[in-house]
Amino acid sequence: MSTNVDHNERPDYDKEIQAIADYVLNYRIDSEEAWDTARYCLMDTLGCGLLALRFPECTKHLGPLVAGTLVPHGARVPGTPHRLDPVKAAWDIGCTIRWLDYNDTWLAAEWGHPSDNLGAILAVADHLSQQRAAQGGEPLTMKDVLDAMIRAHEVQGVLALENSFNRVGLDHVVLVKVASTAVAAKMMGANREQLLSAISHAWVDGQSLRTYRHAPNAGSRKSWAAGDATSRAVRLADIALRGEMGIPGALTAEQWGFYDVLFSKTNKDQKVKPDAERKFRFQRDYGSYVMENILFKLSFPAEFHAQTACEAAVTLHAQVKDRLDQIDKIELTTHDSAIRIISKQGALANPADRDHCLQYMVAVPLIFGELTAEHYEDDFHKSHPLIDTLRDKMEVQEDKQYSADYHDPAKRSIANAIRIVFKDGTHTDKVAVEYPIGHRRRREEGTPVLESKFRRHLLTSFPRGRTERILELCRDRDELEAIPVNEFMDMLAL
Repeated sequence: MSTNVDHNERPDYDKEIQAIADYVLNYRIDSEEAWDTARYCLMDTLGCGLLALRFPECTKHLGPLVAGTLVPHGARVPGTPHRLDPVKAAWDIGCTIRWLDYNDTWLAAEWGHPSDNLGAILAVADHLSQQRAAQGGEPLTMKDVLDAMIRAHEVQGVLALENSFNRVGLDHVVLVKVASTAVAAKMMGANREQLLSAISHAWVDGQSLRTYRHAPNAGSRKSWAAGDATSRAVRLADIALRGEMGIPGALTAEQWGFYDVLFSKTNKDQKVKPDAERKFRFQRDYGSYVMENILFKLSFPAEFHAQTACEAAVTLHAQVKDRLDQIDKIELTTHDSAIRIISKQGALANPADRDHCLQYMVAVPLIFGELTAEHYEDDFHKSHPLIDTLRDKMEVQEDKQYSADYHDPAKRSIANAIRIVFKDGTHTDKVAVEYPIGHRRRREEGTPVLESKFRRHLLTSFPRGRTERILELCRDRDELEAIPVNEFMDMLAL
């Protein structure tokens, strides 16, 4: 008996793939807010990558695969002397950006970090710009980089709004791979057919399991997974630009496509979900919504669902720092996503485990009044057993309204609240924080904090004079947009 699987009539490209390609190729970005936010996002993302260079567990991954390799017009990895082919450069830049869990965040049905795509964008843009300049051509400018950032943010974020990849066990870096492939191919000069081919290959490529982000397997792979995705994206874009045929039904092919193979998790009765649940749903068309609403981690290198909890803990620090031994319980009220992703009990095995533990990220600022990347390291944890003592006293509960407001596109809140109860029956007020300082609703308040964070991170790699020149350039939108990418990257290289 013949089925649709037997039919060998080559289809048109899936409409979802065509929508991404047409957006990336043709959409005109006219949102001033998106352009300004992209500039701040560039600053923040570069700073996060530079700070990560202080950690040997990160830097051990950087550099050429074969020592001594020389790459003509090789892409630079900011804060290092490395000049690499664009594929490995994307890996390295992406690795540093994500290592400390300090770059931007997007929260929806699927969460993620759209600035991860900068690994592919900068690597491709720097290499192409050097190559063109050497040949007497026009290099790309930093406006091209900001343009690619807005588009990559949008592709990743809009796909995430209504589609939960984590619920079928897939990691969100699949969206980084798709978005980075699309914008990298465009920057490399792809026509529509080549762009469709590149995007289709990103969907059929092997996708990462989320297990390295969760107990009992949480570990440092989560810190380089996005760099790996951007690297693969550059490779797939290159393959498509060489004329490789695409896979038109990559998503919808019966039995063999992405939807049937990877997006069709069965229910408890082992019955396959209805077709409507096995296809992507879309809340809105592609535009500039995601960049306009992106969330910055300005105060804490912590998983974003805990940002407001950390703010509340810092607020309470002065009231509890002299009574830590008198605490009976810590009431932590949060939203459903935080409970599902980062609420943990029991031993924490490594820094990656700790920076995804809600209770750990609350205990540290309650005790010390701050939370830094160093606070996740093994030696620090071992030296302060009080952290785990306080974790054991925490009671985590969901507030249904917090959960509803988290999913409300008009609010997009990330609320947390803390109340401390002491052994004598007294207690602190309940301190609730609905929107973190990196939220769009607090953009004016957050911008000076973001610039201060960027300066602080620049100083970890560069002398004060160069730091100030980079900062002043990034503050001036017209000057930043006009500078060739290769000249901008000169300023960030060692």
